[in-house]
Amino acid sequence: MPLRIANLRLSIDEPESALGNHLACVLGVAPAHWRILRKSLDARIKNSLHFVYSAEVSISEDEDRLMTLARRKHRDLVIDRHQEAAFVVPPHGEQPLQHRPIVIGSGPAGLVAGYFLAEQGYRPLVLERGPAVRDRIRDVERFDSGGAFNPESNYLFGEGGAGTFSDGKLTCRSSGPEVRRVLELFAECKGKPSILYDYRPHLGSNRLPAVVKAIRRRIEALGGEVRFNCRVEDLDIAPEGLRGVATSSGYFSADVVLLAIGHSARDTYKMLARRGVPMVQKPFQMGVRIEQPQEIVNRVKYGAAPLEMKLGSADYNLVARGPHDLFTFCMCAGGHIIPSVSDEGHFGTNGMSLSQRDSPFANSGLVVTVPVEHFGGTDVLAGVRLQQLYEKKAFELGRGDYLCPIQSAKDFLAGRATTSLPACSYPRGLVLADIAEVVPPIIRDALMHGLPILDRRWHGKYLQDAYLVGPESRGSSPVRIVRDDRTRASPGIAGLYPVGEGAGYAGGIVSAAVDGLRSALAVMVKHAPLK
Repeated sequence: MPLRIANLRLSIDEPESALGNHLACVLGVAPAHWRILRKSLDARIKNSLHFVYSAEVSISEDEDRLMTLARRKHRDLVIDRHQEAAFVVPPHGEQPLQHRPIVIGSGPAGLVAGYFLAEQGYRPLVLERGPAVRDRIRDVERFDSGGAFNPESNYLFGEGGAGTFSDGKLTCRSSGPEVRRVLELFAECKGKPSILYDYRPHLGSNRLPAVVKAIRRRIEALGGEVRFNCRVEDLDIAPEGLRGVATSSGYFSADVVLLAIGHSARDTYKMLARRGVPMVQKPFQMGVRIEQPQEIVNRVKYGAAPLEMKLGSADYNLVARGPHDLFTFCMCAGGHIIPSVSDEGHFGTNGMSLSQRDSPFANSGLVVTVPVEHFGGTDVLAGVRLQQLYEKKAFELGRGDYLCPIQSAKDFLAGRATTSLPACSYPRGLVLADIAEVVPPIIRDALMHGLPILDRRWHGKYLQDAYLVGPESRGSSPVRIVRDDRTRASPGIAGLYPVGEGAGYAGGIVSAAVDGLRSALAVMVKHAPLK
């Protein structure tokens, strides 16, 4: 069994290739094989930054003896046995499928579910309401340059889902063989090997389209099919279960449907409610986005030395406790503010960064978890209407042209108007506004309480040259599509499997992908592959 050596510190000037020599010094013999399990940056002491590694090591010598000697000599390290649980596809079920399983949506949950179903011989049909990623990129660039809004091809809809333009953060709170298998898939499909062990793995919005396209091509090569510009408009549900789906491209028979619609398919939520699919209100994240000069963030994290030349643009993760906690979300170092819009006549913000993180700006969501009692209604779509209410106000403030409402953070706290437009990464133009108008009172109050706390934590630098834009309304879904914990299927509707962020069971690229994988496995456990 291999050994794990953790808490091994290397200077930021040492390359990863030097890790093998350090491991040999710890054990007293050269390892036969080693690989990095985890790498993180320790920036607590500004003049002594270093990387902290955890590595798996295989040796041909007496492991017990060497491990005992190494523990005595290196008491600051953790040295123990290590064996990761393997990812295993369970035995296939025996119930035959009459039709190809359908996956609705090609975001992280849908793509990964589709891939593993295809790998195991189920020949899935993936239906995506938007275009292929190449065409989608052109539509997004046209909109950023001032062109017309396309409701089916934008930052939220199209191949890859919202994840394609979501900065490419691959962090996940959970771990285990399924998480690792998803990261391995991303790495195999034009991702970076380092995403398997970086503490905060990041690809960048310029690399994600290649990953998305590579996974889709694997699905097709394995017998699956992906259809673009095919919006699901209705479910055909009989007492015995699903019979098919009606789409903008015609009707498809199906006895298994994985519902990976994403958190912005509001028209689909309405259809599901009409069809009696069980859904409930769910607390969701909403707030604003703050933008600062990246130089300030670098100096706070790295100190005076220009370490961003070696380490890249610095990021941060902050929380201000209060009656309703204010916390940073989707922090984009060296990033850009983008329009997070899926409905014409509405406006919201999000952030992204490219792989080099080389924008002069840093931005982050500043959000609150909005409880259901603040939705303003008891029906299942009340949270959606709350989002739309403030998105419409923001659009109107933006003069009907998707200009981004902006206000100095200090002016917001002082209750005064900002008088001049700042430099900003948002591409379509800005409009001065009172940011309190584009968020509910619960968020305004949390900002008033929390922003001074965050500024004191940074000794007055957090709000230095900082601006607020908003709203940030698509942090998560305000709806949960109910499913059985064991079967992962919708209760009372045989064959319907709600998955991912849109179903209310994930919060990020990796967690959504893992949720899609687990539901694909649930389908396999019940059904035999197609003949």
